[in-house]
Amino acid sequence: MPDRLPTGTPHARRGGLPDREQLRAFIENATGRIGKREISREFGLGPEHRQALRQMLREMALDGTLAPAGARRFRVSARLPESMVVQVTGTDADGDPVARPVQWDGEGVAPVVFMHPELRGRAALAPGERVVARLRRIGPGKYEGRTLRRLTDAPMQVVGLFRTLAADDPATSAPARFRPAGRLTPADRRAKAQWVIPQGEDAGAPDNEIVIATPLPQAGPGLHPARIIERLGPQGDARTISMVAIAMLGIPHAFPTEALAQAEAARAVSPAGRTDLRDMPLVTIDGDDARDFDDAIYAEPDGTGFRITVAIADVAWYVRPGTALDREARLRGNSVYFPDRVIPMLPEALSNGWCSLRPGEDRGCLFVTMDVAADGTMANARFGRGIMRSAARLTYEQVQAARDGAPPDAAIATLPDGLLDSLFGAWRCLAAARAQRGTLDLDLPERLVRLNDQGQITAIAPRIRLDSHRVVEEFMIAANVAAARYLEGRHLPCLYRIHAPPTPERLENLRHALDTMGLKLPPVGSLRAADLDRILQQARNTDQAALVNELVLRAQNQAEYSPDPIGHFGLSLAAYSHFTSPIRRYADLLTHRALLVAIGLEPGPAPTHEALEDAGEAITRTERRAAQAERETLERYAATWLQVRVGTVMEAHVSSLSRFGIFTVLDATGTSALLPMSALPQDQWHHDEKTQTLLARDKTMAFRPGQALRVRIEEACAIRGTVLLALPDSPPARQGRRA
Repeated sequence: MPDRLPTGTPHARRGGLPDREQLRAFIENATGRIGKREISREFGLGPEHRQALRQMLREMALDGTLAPAGARRFRVSARLPESMVVQVTGTDADGDPVARPVQWDGEGVAPVVFMHPELRGRAALAPGERVVARLRRIGPGKYEGRTLRRLTDAPMQVVGLFRTLAADDPATSAPARFRPAGRLTPADRRAKAQWVIPQGEDAGAPDNEIVIATPLPQAGPGLHPARIIERLGPQGDARTISMVAIAMLGIPHAFPTEALAQAEAARAVSPAGRTDLRDMPLVTIDGDDARDFDDAIYAEPDGTGFRITVAIADVAWYVRPGTALDREARLRGNSVYFPDRVIPMLPEALSNGWCSLRPGEDRGCLFVTMDVAADGTMANARFGRGIMRSAARLTYEQVQAARDGAPPDAAIATLPDGLLDSLFGAWRCLAAARAQRGTLDLDLPERLVRLNDQGQITAIAPRIRLDSHRVVEEFMIAANVAAARYLEGRHLPCLYRIHAPPTPERLENLRHALDTMGLKLPPVGSLRAADLDRILQQARNTDQAALVNELVLRAQNQAEYSPDPIGHFGLSLAAYSHFTSPIRRYADLLTHRALLVAIGLEPGPAPTHEALEDAGEAITRTERRAAQAERETLERYAATWLQVRVGTVMEAHVSSLSRFGIFTVLDATGTSALLPMSALPQDQWHHDEKTQTLLARDKTMAFRPGQALRVRIEEACAIRGTVLLALPDSPPARQGRRA
């Protein structure tokens, strides 16, 4: 008999997501254990609320408000309200940990928690570590915390730059037995203090080495001690930079022996039982530096439209559920791309070998064939398992040059006449449908870091987006939509790629910012992606274009993976999955497995909703970890490149204003840099929130978002990826200790 639930409460049956206190009260007053089904019934929640409810329950369990009570069931926790989980975000100037609550639902920024030093003989807390802390309020938005229990299983690590003692360091006057080997500057920019490396704990690291250290027990006052456990390489070698993010974020980069052995044992697929596509001139189109090719495309005229085929590497043939390869692929979630290396999701024997659609070699594939009408409408999607032979490995630049009329090179010349015309023709049809439904097309320039063979940065340049990029993009979107619709049509669970609409709060902030630029948004209730795209089009080719794109991006929710079909706001699609990149995304591999069950080529069973829910949460986290690693690495590369250009005047534009300075984006690198208030002319400044303007007291100088600036590079810290600026006419800052 099901648990009896309380009824008649003021919030019951209201048909909207409850707040945390309403949810806590309901679970506390209910008889027995409560799960999502009971909560949804009580509050009248539909499928569109499932994702937000799951997130709220997870966060309330994490911060101690709720406690697990069996499989996907909860009860109100008995933990004292003054005790909660906090995460160390950095250190203060004295080296003591500074933390924030893991969960914060209040207005404004989360309170700051100043943690007491750990007990004598225990290692200091390092950034990223989570603890259960007892809190005491010491002021508005400020608390002091004492560690009750550490939640981190493995010893925390600190990644940073090791420097031997400088001649003017006060520690050089200490007796030899108390004199440290050097100091460690953390790579985490939130850490305000250095660590000290005692004698004998430096692992033989030379001066200016990037290292990994682990905290040591504190023996007395002063900087916290740490022991170097791994040397990553000299700071001057640009190839060391990506290792900083890999180490800081804990990205797995060494495959287990069993997974490697399974990959090495892989062999070619047999044509038996597969559709033979080897006579179809499928081509891969990728960047000139690509090493793995997991998608190939083909198109041919069909009446007034086209019939297109998208063939994808059959990774599911080689990576079977529950194997060592599968466990490692799920753990990684995706490949991570750096300027100097790739951390692949699969071992090289697969990612660059049997699963890579190399030209002229037989490869197993999953394919979808679709009819595309002249208006872009797709019909008759047919999925199958095939064997193919890529006709050519093309680059975007090759295809674009041929399309623009350049003499065909050797690879292009081998293709059937009219193939490129068909590819571009099908793209125009699909693009017309995209324009008709109205999608969000942000213009966010990517930056490409170029290295020479010695690991030195030769250039940081924009990555040009060509029509050939758009051709491949539209073919991939069409295949992804077809996969989601195919599984939906057979009532099988699907791991969707979802993108929720912006929240009303974010839209209100965006509306306020756009108002200052004379740009108007429609009412929140009727807002569509096309409305935001219209704003972007209005700002195009103006001085405010870059800023408007940034503002619209900030207003967006992050895309994620979920078995709940809430749609993709940015693409204006009701159902969308990821199917086209199983070499580098685990989500696509799960879609392949579901499709193989759906078309009767694998025995199944298909993954359950609960299994996909767990997988979606896990690989969403790994995707965001990868994005953070790639972003922070680009910032460190840019700071490394700018280190030798300190004193150079460059072009920039204002991205935002704060009480401590002006954030800008450097046009040369596309990365953020800070113009601190202290670098402005000596004056009083007023921040007008209504007009988003920073105005000098005498009104002779003003700064506003989107404004173009000429700035001087004042300081660049490669290990932290930070850049400080000054105005060109201001006196240079006095140089401090080496960093």
